[in-house]
Amino acid sequence: MASAGSVVNQAARDLTVQAPPVVPAMESVPAVAGASRIETTTGVFVGRSAELARLDSAVSGAGGRAVVVAVHGLGGVGKSTLAARFAESRGDRFSFVWWVTADSSAAIATGLADLAVAIAPEAAVLPAEQRVELGVRWLATHDGWLLVLDNLTTPSDAAGLLERVRTGTVVITSRQGTGWGGIPTVAVDVLTAEQAVDLLDRLVRAEWPDADLSGAEALCAELGFLPLAVEQAAAYLVQDRIDPTAYLDLLGRFPARVFTAAREGGDARRTMARVWHVTLDRLADTPLAGDLLRVVAWWAPNGIPRDFLSGLGEEPDVHEASRRLAAYSMITLTRTEVSVHRLVQAVTRTEDPADPHRRPEDVAAARDTAATILSDCVTDLDPRSPADWPRYHQVLPHARALFGHTTPDTDTPHTAHLLAQLGHYLDNRGDPAAAVTHHARAAQSFERLYGPDHPETLTCRGNLAGAYRATGDPGRGIPLLEANAADRERVLGPDHPSTLTARNNLAYAYEAAGDLRRAIPLLEAVLADGVRVLGADHVDVLPVRGNLGNAYRAAGDPGRAVPLYEANLAAAERALGPDHMVTLTSRNNLALAYEALGDLDRAIPLHEAVLADRERLLGPDHPDTLTSRNNLAFAHHVAGDSDRAIRLLGAVLADRERVLGPDHPHALDTRNNLACVYQLTGDLQRAIPLHEEVLAARERVQGPDHPHTSAARDNLAHAYQLGGAPGRAIRLHKTILADRERALGPDHPDTLTTRHNLAVAHLATGDPDRAVPMLKAVVADRERVLGPDHFDTLASRTSLANALRDTGGGRQVWIGQRRTR
Repeated sequence: MASAGSVVNQAARDLTVQAPPVVPAMESVPAVAGASRIETTTGVFVGRSAELARLDSAVSGAGGRAVVVAVHGLGGVGKSTLAARFAESRGDRFSFVWWVTADSSAAIATGLADLAVAIAPEAAVLPAEQRVELGVRWLATHDGWLLVLDNLTTPSDAAGLLERVRTGTVVITSRQGTGWGGIPTVAVDVLTAEQAVDLLDRLVRAEWPDADLSGAEALCAELGFLPLAVEQAAAYLVQDRIDPTAYLDLLGRFPARVFTAAREGGDARRTMARVWHVTLDRLADTPLAGDLLRVVAWWAPNGIPRDFLSGLGEEPDVHEASRRLAAYSMITLTRTEVSVHRLVQAVTRTEDPADPHRRPEDVAAARDTAATILSDCVTDLDPRSPADWPRYHQVLPHARALFGHTTPDTDTPHTAHLLAQLGHYLDNRGDPAAAVTHHARAAQSFERLYGPDHPETLTCRGNLAGAYRATGDPGRGIPLLEANAADRERVLGPDHPSTLTARNNLAYAYEAAGDLRRAIPLLEAVLADGVRVLGADHVDVLPVRGNLGNAYRAAGDPGRAVPLYEANLAAAERALGPDHMVTLTSRNNLALAYEALGDLDRAIPLHEAVLADRERLLGPDHPDTLTSRNNLAFAHHVAGDSDRAIRLLGAVLADRERVLGPDHPHALDTRNNLACVYQLTGDLQRAIPLHEEVLAARERVQGPDHPHTSAARDNLAHAYQLGGAPGRAIRLHKTILADRERALGPDHPDTLTTRHNLAVAHLATGDPDRAVPMLKAVVADRERVLGPDHFDTLASRTSLANALRDTGGGRQVWIGQRRTR
């Protein structure tokens, strides 16, 4: 007869009684020496001294009480490695150390069941549920132990365990950075640049001692100093025997394969792509989270204004998606900004048909949405208005990131519009080289989207030509403008307003290139056609008339310019009103023409009126307002009040440097003007250092071949000459002449000016045998190119006459004291 509770099995006529398994009394079972389980690591640990110290402090601060600490951060940042290092290096503090993979409830249960068996091997025969209970009971009735719950999904997954276990030490690692209540936390960020390089070096050289790790710094920077990415890269380098530069190349050309490449024989789940896939799986109940992450993946990793995201959905939905992504450390939120690890971005925008979070159609849609959001941010802004510049400044780094991650064949109309708008902004901020890049891609994209004859395409070509002009290379834009004018005439007809505008822009480019022989006849023809087709007061006729006046003034004939400016001003006031920007520009041009004629009694009051209107309408810091202050200051110098001019120019310089930056071309213009006034008043001790500063800045910012750089050299050369160093002046003039002949050609007005000034410098050294033939040649060429009555021609004639009369002892006329604005 079997006793109660026994199991009876009957075979034939024999009876066997099997005793029930013994349930150990876990309360009285001590920790077993050598039974601890700690996660194995790569064996390489770098940095993290601060994080270890914080973790140590949190654990030690419990004063013998039970303590729970959560270590959180982005997947792959090294949370588990930190916890393992803590367990290994501080293990002698604890009677027992146990590591549990805690990424699911089932995994936690398995880890606790295994703990029970490690403590009491006889429990191995018990059902799993009973083993879990025994593991919890042992923890609850002992102290001095360390339990690591690695990769916990949410705090709630461990809530039941922590409610029952009030002793010992629990270290949790998790991607979730919020929701821990009163549990102390230790945040883990990426490595420093030096630590990341050190980690890569040690991992690679452990298996490949003589590896060439040139380019390790660039590789680690591209990986964002993320430990998992560095480890993945190190394994790739070792197995394929390639250097960091080759890995970077592969990453650029085959990102999808590199992001998922695991070490041979390694854990395929421990790759960049897989780690973050798991996180997004956990966010599947918040679909907007994936959409948001895919959009921000196309922008710069830091400084994303949160209001950029407002159009992605209803405000509560956007807040929830942002909050949950931040909770899982996929993004970082501040009150005003979002940041994302650059490698999270790179993986997120890499298409993978097998990954539901990176389907090609979703990635492409996010790219286009990212472009649309940025385009909408600048649609209603004025790129010339400093009041709007802060918003442009916010958008620019994210637009540049978007453009860098995409190719023109994927540009949408919103992308092309964004490129064009930023091109205008960069031009106004004094970065014409960057403006060229943006306008060129905008023109290319509009042509692909709408065709070569579409108005948007033609307008962008004109913008590109204008940007070339701003870089000091107007000749490069002239073929574009010639093609534009021909295309508009072919498509729209010769009398269409857009055709007239294109011809006006072409003539303006000719003028900027110094080709007045083509500029003036073309402007005269366009003006006649514009008046015939549109009427004398039409707004599209005003810029043509103004440009013709500018061309006459550049040709040394301000007397012909004045009637045009006066007519323009009257027409602008009738058609647009006294406060319109075109009206103010017309007044400004008229004041300059009066000044060029020496009529300061009319010029200065008009400059003052324009300045007052611009301050009232645009504000004191607008570029046009600062230009008016600059012009007024120089007019006072021309009128003989140099002290006042110097005070005003100093104030304008300070404001231009504050508003635009010290290297902006307009700030350099004012610094140049101030140096010229010092020079003309005989204060060479101030003038020469300032000229040298301007030249150095021009060469650095605008390049050695820019016309304004050449003008700065001219001004410095003349200052050297006045300062008693004609030899230095001659050497500089020779350099300028070679540069201008190469860049502009022998007949350009600036080239002729340099030849004149070089001859005058030779006269100053007492060498008329060289100077007189040079002046004769300059006079002949200026008469041919500029005409006999141009003031530059007259100046060369005067210098030649004085040289012939005085053999170098008479007064010579130096030309080229460039008054830039």
